[in-house]
Amino acid sequence: MARILLGVTGGIAAYKACEVTRLLVKDGHEVIPLVTPGAERFVRAETFAALARRPAGEDLYQHLTRADLLLVAPCTANTLAKLAHGLADNTLTEAALAHRGPVLVAPAMNPRMWAHPATRANVDTLRTRGIELVGPDEGETAEGEWGVGRMAEPAEIVSRAEQLLAPPSLAGKRVLVTAGGTREPVDSVRFLGNRSSGRMGVALAEEARRRGADVVLLAANIAVPAPIGVETIPTPTAETMLEAALALEDVDVAILAAAVADYRPAEAFATKRPKTSEAWTLELEPTGDIARALGERKRVGRLLVLFGAEHGEEGLERKRRMLDEKNADLVVYNDVSRPDIAFDAAENEVVLVSGDGERRIPKAPKAVVAAAILDEAERLLAARR
Repeated sequence: MARILLGVTGGIAAYKACEVTRLLVKDGHEVIPLVTPGAERFVRAETFAALARRPAGEDLYQHLTRADLLLVAPCTANTLAKLAHGLADNTLTEAALAHRGPVLVAPAMNPRMWAHPATRANVDTLRTRGIELVGPDEGETAEGEWGVGRMAEPAEIVSRAEQLLAPPSLAGKRVLVTAGGTREPVDSVRFLGNRSSGRMGVALAEEARRRGADVVLLAANIAVPAPIGVETIPTPTAETMLEAALALEDVDVAILAAAVADYRPAEAFATKRPKTSEAWTLELEPTGDIARALGERKRVGRLLVLFGAEHGEEGLERKRRMLDEKNADLVVYNDVSRPDIAFDAAENEVVLVSGDGERRIPKAPKAVVAAAILDEAERLLAARR
């Protein structure tokens, strides 16, 4: 199994790192705890050494040993800043500079600290370097505030660590992902659009890249940063997205997660239409059907994954028909009647519909749901081989 450097930093969430240690050891990994002085105010280093089953009198320079993964859980705002700026004032931050391999960080801090521009800049810096983040989650913090800042649960952290340690299962594959919501111009100022943020599509693109795929993201007005290491093509309208998708003929997997407008104004004004006291009637015409177009042109061996945002059981029935109607291999049904998993939510809950049956993915962060969707896509690819 893998050798993992586990950094534990100061904060009440340090107690959860005990469970992270236990789960990693249970899975057969060698865990080397790197406990900062701040963390020892909450949990003694000896506790982690015992949970990790480390021998007494161990080498003082274990933090400089080669490891398969560096995991920091919890990661305070202070340590996050140190990692971003290359400071090395304790064994953990020294290990971060010496480590060559994947890094997974589980932030934990007050919601106002997480939202501060300095923290946001530090997060962007780490992501630019390819460092993965899991969490933080939304909830009540130790001081009684509510917001985003709670450390992700140990099981989620360990699951993400296992994913990072897994072999690149999509190496050699080219994956197309669409994300966001298209905007169809009404005039030079106004448009018809939707509330899709692109979070789900970006999570899918990130996960496919992590699995070794060559990923192209067609981004329609996404409200979240484009993933690092992914070729991103802006496609603001249904027409530009259709043209770009048809031009990418060499993809092995196409995942259409974008919310593409079904209709657009039949005639858009070149300038802004001034407001008057009269009613304004718009004539709408259908946009091109990207899913149908790719389904009709699907070559042997290509996998087509479609998303469908609908309401309730009737919506699910319509998504079932998409398998045949649009020559799809997998349809992901998202019930947008629920505000907790609808547009721009941090979590999702979906039903995977394929020719083999249906499987519900329980409510979870979108990165976790993305991993489950790609697991199913890989299963379908393997079945074809």
